[in-house]
Amino acid sequence: MGLLKLKNINKRYTLDNKETFHVLKDINVSFSKGELVSIIGESGSGKSTLMNLIGGLDSNFEGELFVNDKDINKFSEKELDRYRKNTIGFVFQSCNLIPHLSILDNVTIALTLSNVSKEERIEKAKVALKEVGLEKHIYKKPNQLSGGQRQRVAIARALINNPDIILADEPTGALDSETTEQVLNIIKDIASKGKLVIMVTHSEKVANHSSRVIKILDGKIIEDVQKDKKKVHEVKDELANTSVDKRKEENLSFISAIKLAYNNMKQKLKRNILVSIGVSIGIMSVIAMLALGNGVKSYFSDMIDSFMNPLVVEVSMKQEQSEPTNPAAAMQSMMSTTPFEKENIDELSKLQGVKKVENGFQYITMPGTNKLTYKDKSSDLMVLASMSSVLTKDNVKDGSLPGKNELIVNDSVIKDLGSDVVGKTVTLNAVIDGQPISGDFVISGIYTVGESNQLSDGSNLAYINYSDIETLLSDAGKELKPTMVYLVADNEEDASDLKSTIRDLGYSGSTQETMGDQMLTMLNIVTIVLAGIAGISLLVSSIMILVVLYISVVERTKEIGLLRAIGARNKDIKRIFVSEAFLIGISSGILGTISSFIISILVNKASMNVFDMKVMNITGGYVIIGIGISVIVSMLAGLSPANKASKLDPVDSLRTE
Repeated sequence: MGLLKLKNINKRYTLDNKETFHVLKDINVSFSKGELVSIIGESGSGKSTLMNLIGGLDSNFEGELFVNDKDINKFSEKELDRYRKNTIGFVFQSCNLIPHLSILDNVTIALTLSNVSKEERIEKAKVALKEVGLEKHIYKKPNQLSGGQRQRVAIARALINNPDIILADEPTGALDSETTEQVLNIIKDIASKGKLVIMVTHSEKVANHSSRVIKILDGKIIEDVQKDKKKVHEVKDELANTSVDKRKEENLSFISAIKLAYNNMKQKLKRNILVSIGVSIGIMSVIAMLALGNGVKSYFSDMIDSFMNPLVVEVSMKQEQSEPTNPAAAMQSMMSTTPFEKENIDELSKLQGVKKVENGFQYITMPGTNKLTYKDKSSDLMVLASMSSVLTKDNVKDGSLPGKNELIVNDSVIKDLGSDVVGKTVTLNAVIDGQPISGDFVISGIYTVGESNQLSDGSNLAYINYSDIETLLSDAGKELKPTMVYLVADNEEDASDLKSTIRDLGYSGSTQETMGDQMLTMLNIVTIVLAGIAGISLLVSSIMILVVLYISVVERTKEIGLLRAIGARNKDIKRIFVSEAFLIGISSGILGTISSFIISILVNKASMNVFDMKVMNITGGYVIIGIGISVIVSMLAGLSPANKASKLDPVDSLRTE
């Protein structure tokens, strides 16, 4: 059996009106190495269809088609791809060179699909181009060559994988007579080195250069003439030593797909830049919203930390929930607290991470119950609380923290008693656990909650040492029981663990901390909502990517057909287009990130001048999220066009003008 044998081949097409057209009828023919065969016939006779069957571009036929004793009609899609890549070399009438690639890259494209190294690809391409006399033009683009030179490039591309069979479809149809002779001499030389060369042509003159001429009419072979029985030569030329190593994995790598995609995108650079800018606006908006929320949260957390010692955990007894019967009862419920018993304090002191336990109290009262008097002025205290390690020097606006028989008040009290009251003695009249007490204390300073004193204004409050109130109650014959306990930890990690532990034990945490957590939760929700709204632009961007890639598929239909003809798998075509989407995504993400940094600098500069705070805080995590979202959105948008490209019929694609 020869290299190629066709046995009882029939091919039918189903037309739009559901009728069947029998294009090839009982084709029986065989071919051997070293033959130069011309298949001639009128248009529509079936010669191009026959070439497509031999080339593995069309596998929907009846009969047996043996190549090296293997019936390709039984090949899987993967085997057909490998067959076209390694056994068949196509030379097309219109050359089908990829215009934006150099001559070198056009020739090496098949090796790129085989994941051959760059050095090996270049070496093999130079050998192939030398065979056709174009070794001095490797870096030119196709539009810089003559028609004959472009056809020789197509021949070099067909030879690069050292195939057994060369299929040439009207290889001289668009050439002048002199160039035709040059191309035919190259083709004859290829056949003389042991290749089977099959040409499809209309020209009797071209057929005269062949060793064998097969005439086909209405789908049947009507004549098969052996003109010149040439001796079949052993393949010992340079190309034989550059054949593709079949042991290598014949897949297009992701890196190679990226490089091909990058070269493709450069041809529509302005369009792709505009798409990237559109996507980057969405990414920039998302990052900006996240940064804005993070900046506000950071400012709020810093403000809380400025008046709360992070190493101190405030603990209150859990209140029993009941439905108040009237407004007065509701007010009483709000102001009352359950005191700690000794067993409660012992339980808390034994918790892991507790360095020290401090007793404390806080009474919220109706106006007139607790008051400070200085000379003829007085101030009703809304809040009377004990000093603890929670308060630091940062909480002192003027003066110092209170010592024995001293107390510290806020600005509201100062307004009532006079600005000169710091350092002066005032009289405290209070009711603690139903016991009236009275004592003289020195105002040591003015209490604040950090740089801003707004949170300490409005409600008159005073902080006093626990021991001082304990002494006053003891003198009145009554014991002071703590209404709250402060747990002092060694480090912030222990303090954080203690907060979780006390909640598990049924105790309550700090009111301020609870309010702060609620505020931070609200800020998180608002941030997510704003980022979600900003993300709507990403949806618009994804549609834009979808449209652009669909346009790209249409523009490059013939290129896709060429890639399929030289062995590209469906997966390879899909990978190239998905890689383009990936490049759009990564460039958009980077551009959006840079833009968001620039905006944050400008916004923070303005906010520092107006509010004395930075309202935007971009973290490394936001950068990763932004770029990640950009890549994911772009690649998802690119899947549909990529699938469309991979499913294009190679024969129909090659016919596209």
